Amino acid sequence: MKRDPRSLTLALAIPMFLLIIFGYGLSLDIDHVRTVVWNQDASSMLTRNFLFNFENSRYFRIIKYTDNYRDIERMINSGEAIMALVIPKEFSKYIESGRPAQLQLLMDGSDANTATIARGYVRAVVSKYNVELLASALADHGVAPSKTLDARSRIWFNMGLTSTWFIVPGVIAMIIMIIAALLTSICIAREWERGTMEQLISTPVKAPELVIGKFIPYFAIGFFDLTVGVLMARFLFDVPFRGNYGLLFILSCLFLTGALSQGILISIVARTQLMASQLATLTTMIPTIILSGFIYPIFNMPKALQVVTYLIPARYYIVILRELFLKGNGIHSMWKDALFLLLFGFIMLGLAIRKFRKKVA
Repeated sequence: MKRDPRSLTLALAIPMFLLIIFGYGLSLDIDHVRTVVWNQDASSMLTRNFLFNFENSRYFRIIKYTDNYRDIERMINSGEAIMALVIPKEFSKYIESGRPAQLQLLMDGSDANTATIARGYVRAVVSKYNVELLASALADHGVAPSKTLDARSRIWFNMGLTSTWFIVPGVIAMIIMIIAALLTSICIAREWERGTMEQLISTPVKAPELVIGKFIPYFAIGFFDLTVGVLMARFLFDVPFRGNYGLLFILSCLFLTGALSQGILISIVARTQLMASQLATLTTMIPTIILSGFIYPIFNMPKALQVVTYLIPARYYIVILRELFLKGNGIHSMWKDALFLLLFGFIMLGLAIRKFRKKVA
């Protein structure tokens, strides 16, 4: 490690860089939906009051008022606007007469996720406006709207539904998995390429001792990266930590052991740095991002992929991190996840020791 300061620098700097990039750059919150409005009933105060719900909402940003469909089509096609609201001429008259009034909503469906969420926002605004109209109509007839449904929600663990609180713990798991496996996957392969492995083989050092010797320094680096990640999550991204720090680091050591052992096993099998890095990327980064529940909910995946996710260690570690950070639960609620990490680390380390042979192939 002393003779390869560049790798050591990358091992310490990349996790912080990735955490900043993912923490600030990756967000599931959709705010300020760019909206263009064609209000054909602009003279009505009722219509303006309706649009006031969009103008004063952080979820929408009206970027232009127009008077034709050409502007709407051009702005949606160019990406300037995500959606358009078209209010017909007799919108207010229909409402005042008690008849259903229509509202046209045009959306850019090329980004299906954004369009679906934005449509939900619009429906929420319309529903709220309908309730206000109903209450106003009842009050005009001297009827107190005491029997209307008033649903009040309370969000547990993430009151503001801040996506950073959800993402950052997953980023920590992803970084530890990728860095640990990638660094250790090239360490022994590099020894074979440089020809120094033959010198190690000629020494009295036994195979298990050599593997453990490669394991220990990278474990220290991984533990340092973990500590930095937890501190950044807590003080840079303001993610609350409601669990026990001792339990966090104990269970993290299990995950770190499995990730490092997997990297060493890849290194032993691959023999070249190029092959080792490719295998490490294929078996750690891609499954961790896609199949661990880091971003995409596992229950939305096809049944076949849901079965595969049970083999991804990051799946269990992400659950542990979110339980500790957001819920503050103890080992009683995550002992199954901890047991899998223990078995995974034991199996990977055992295979790495068993697979390594003190002989030149």
